[in-house]
Amino acid sequence: MSKAKSILKKIGWILSSFYVLSYILFILFQDYIFFQSIPLNKDYKYHFDQTFEEINIPVGDHVLLNALHFKSNHPKGLILYFHGNRGNLSRWGKYAEDFIGLGYDVLMYDFRGYGKSNGACTEQSMYQDAVRVLNWVQINLKYDTTIYYGRSIGTATAIVLASKYPPTKLILETPFDEIKGAMFPWLQPLSRTFRYHYSFNNMAALKNVTCPVVIFHGTDDWVVPLSSALRLEQDLKPGDSLYIIQGGDHHNLNTFDQYKSVIKEIFK
Repeated sequence: MSKAKSILKKIGWILSSFYVLSYILFILFQDYIFFQSIPLNKDYKYHFDQTFEEINIPVGDHVLLNALHFKSNHPKGLILYFHGNRGNLSRWGKYAEDFIGLGYDVLMYDFRGYGKSNGACTEQSMYQDAVRVLNWVQINLKYDTTIYYGRSIGTATAIVLASKYPPTKLILETPFDEIKGAMFPWLQPLSRTFRYHYSFNNMAALKNVTCPVVIFHGTDDWVVPLSSALRLEQDLKPGDSLYIIQGGDHHNLNTFDQYKSVIKEIFK
């Protein structure tokens, strides 16, 4: 065997071994990849500049979802906020500031296993719990205007809920077409061949959304590639909007003037 063939054989063996190892690790740890929850002690005290009330919402199966209800002085309506896959409300609560200043109350809650919420998170539990949270809101808070705001993996929950219980408007930040498209761009060639426990098929659900839809995505998103969000464009209706923010990544879209101006127009 020539030296060149020997080198190619070694490279092939290394690449094959890398793929097999990546596949095994993904199968074993994909729940952690998708649900990067960080628990909080039940006596943890939240600290935010905005006025808020802490609530525990019962969703059945002896599960309580911990929620924060941020309040403006003269609310025009409510934003039901579905956060991303990492952390808990101690991290996500700061984003309520973007909307309180525009005259909207915000309700955001932790998924099962996140923060002070108990239980174990799955794709189906996210969808089912969203309906129960919405029912609680309709009984206890009663707003004329309700906007769903989904971020990253939370966009899947927001879209499915909107397809069944239409809000006034649906806003999606850094969404994806399906969970395979939400993997890191550099991992895409491998990850699309993996076996997934969950689908989070936003493309299928978005077809059934009748309310106005607004999408924000950045060109430099290293978590959810822009190409994944662009595949949702084919399911947008006349009047829906897709805003591509130059230089925006997965975590900083709210710092761009384009985002701020559009949000201000939406919530005027």
